[in-house]
Amino acid sequence: MEKVDKRDLKKFILEASRATYASGNQSIQEKQSDRSTTIQFEKGEYKYHDNFFGGEPYGGREVIFYHGKPIWMMVYYGLVFPGVDNKQVYPFLMKALSNATADTPYRGPLLFEEGGWKYKNTLLGDVERFSGTERISIDGIGVYEASFLGGLVDQ
Repeated sequence: MEKVDKRDLKKFILEASRATYASGNQSIQEKQSDRSTTIQFEKGEYKYHDNFFGGEPYGGREVIFYHGKPIWMMVYYGLVFPGVDNKQVYPFLMKALSNATADTPYRGPLLFEEGGWKYKNTLLGDVERFSGTERISIDGIGVYEASFLGGLVDQ
């Protein structure tokens, strides 16, 4: 198998993220019999597959396939804090995720602020192997937190 071009992989992860959950487009989400939701995106030889269990808290995993073979994955788990209206938090989260960068395409940018809202991504590692925590606060008060980790697989 040919070696994965990490730059192309990061570019695809960013494109897939922006085109799927972060886009807010509910029509691309497919409910599964196990009560999870699946979102898929394809471009060229790459395919993105996101499967998650929604609600509070939520969790899931993303897998990138290249020529039909899994090459990268990320698992994630998070929640909106008790007593906080998630109908306000998730639209801001989607906006933050849609502002991810090509350097760090997993989840959102390192920092995104709008009004009194703040999204902060504490990230360690690179596309080969990484972990992180994302947090959202409103006027300095924490309302959301999620952890994620992943990297290349089956190399």
